[in-house]
Amino acid sequence: MTGLDIRDRPSPNHDSRGEPPNVRPINMLVLHYTGMQSAAAALGRLCDPAARVSSHYVVEEDGTLWRLVPELRRAFHAGVSCWQGEQDLNWVSIGVEIVNPGHEWGYRPFPDAQMAAVERLCRDILGRHRIPPHRVVGHSDIAPDRKADPGELFDWRRLAAAGVGLWPPPPHPDDAAAAGRGRGVGIVRRTAALSDLARIGYCVSAGAATEQVALAAFQRRYRPERWDGLLDVETSDRLRDVRMAVEVAQAAEAQRRLNRFN
Repeated sequence: MTGLDIRDRPSPNHDSRGEPPNVRPINMLVLHYTGMQSAAAALGRLCDPAARVSSHYVVEEDGTLWRLVPELRRAFHAGVSCWQGEQDLNWVSIGVEIVNPGHEWGYRPFPDAQMAAVERLCRDILGRHRIPPHRVVGHSDIAPDRKADPGELFDWRRLAAAGVGLWPPPPHPDDAAAAGRGRGVGIVRRTAALSDLARIGYCVSAGAATEQVALAAFQRRYRPERWDGLLDVETSDRLRDVRMAVEVAQAAEAQRRLNRFN
């Protein structure tokens, strides 16, 4: 940990990430909100051996940082989860809980001091682990049928501007025209949109309900002004933008890996 004022409150709720040669590398960062009425209540639960839940870090609203579980240990934060076809994501991820009462207890914006601390912590984590931007996710991204956090008020765009995660640039008009001259004028291609959703990483199963909750999770993150899970033109266009940004990030990651072996 470099240059961060961080407090330790060890949680007993963790175990091994595995033994060589079966240790899976840490390649994912998962952001949550605590969804409890206070920071004290959240810390108490995350450190309660009876609860069997934990995270590696907690960020309070005033920016106070807590470390609960060493990064090389597996914390219990993701639960039943899936991303890019991969399940059991506790094995490969670092979990950060961000104090906020959540939708059940009076969901509210995340204060600037808290967001600044989240930025610093995440940048520090990314500086020590090979976590590509398309694998910085919210709990709702990897468990959309169960979770809504960190929610539509969380500033993903700000994090991406700080080098944490992914936010696509606005489309160039020529790119939109080349995509089929139908962008933003009422054309929705459902099959292509759901393919984009899966290509980004969302685990979409057959059935409208599952598709709808995955679309709602996508909207909470990338189109927070509307998160009803319905596929309209703007959501379809946004899916394409994010899918293209993911492909660019994946190509850059593949090139970095190639360079390491040359």
